[in-house]
Amino acid sequence: MGAGHSHSHGHSHGHAHDHAPADFGRAFLIGVVLNTAFVVVEALAGLIYGSMALVADAGHNLSDVLSLLIAWGASVLARKPPSARFTYGLKSSSILAAIANAALLLAALGAILVETLRRLFDPQPVEPGPIMIVAAIGIVINTATALLFMRGRKGDLNIRGAYLHMVADAAVSAGVVMAGLLIWLTGMAWIDPVTSLVIVAIIAVGTWGLLKDSVKMGLLAVPDGIEESAVRDTLAALPGVSAVHDLHIWPMSKTETAMTAHLVMPGGHPGDPFLHDTAEVLHDRFGIEHPTIQIETDPHACALHHDDVV
Repeated sequence: MGAGHSHSHGHSHGHAHDHAPADFGRAFLIGVVLNTAFVVVEALAGLIYGSMALVADAGHNLSDVLSLLIAWGASVLARKPPSARFTYGLKSSSILAAIANAALLLAALGAILVETLRRLFDPQPVEPGPIMIVAAIGIVINTATALLFMRGRKGDLNIRGAYLHMVADAAVSAGVVMAGLLIWLTGMAWIDPVTSLVIVAIIAVGTWGLLKDSVKMGLLAVPDGIEESAVRDTLAALPGVSAVHDLHIWPMSKTETAMTAHLVMPGGHPGDPFLHDTAEVLHDRFGIEHPTIQIETDPHACALHHDDVV
């Protein structure tokens, strides 16, 4: 039984996310500091001026501060070298952090929701002027933070996620400004808790998606955007391959994918160029960056050739 092993690290396309700490470390630092300060100011303003919309928006901004920290931590940990204990390095720590992030957000959402419902059935006077001013500051801060990540949003999923979070925050803050304007024009205090409910719903949808995706990653599910059957068919169609078994595809982190497979090639091991070319195909078609391929000549010699054996 012959074995072949190949990685795509040496290829010219490289890994854009591996350079995120050097290129975007300052952007992450500025974004975290600005948004953390604004979360504190916005939450205090919401409590002082009786606006649950501001408190909910502060919760939304807090969620994105946590997301920024996760993305920043993932970009730094991804560069940590592997060790004898952690042979893949610390890449998967981003998955664990995302699960913790989602759990904390769901707990915070519950507290905000309880108070929002109380205000909805017993509306309290709010001051629309401060609401609009504070939310407008939020638009400026979130837009400025989004601009810090704009140039990297197409080459790195981590950076793209940070960019989209900030753009969404700016949009939510704009909604709070509109709510303050409506309260100022109509005097209807119930608009504030209703706006808070909308923001809570937006956060809940995003948090549920984060939790679901993170748990799937934690369970080593095939990453979204990759069809196991398509990978299997691609491998089976390679010259000299008669069968494919023990195929596994899993996320190493929120941005990197690994794969192992056994290829039955009765004609014998085709050599290193075959492994190199196969790694290129897997990277270019599916974004699989860490393929490990074992070559076998006898389809029945491997104890793992049955699909129901792992």
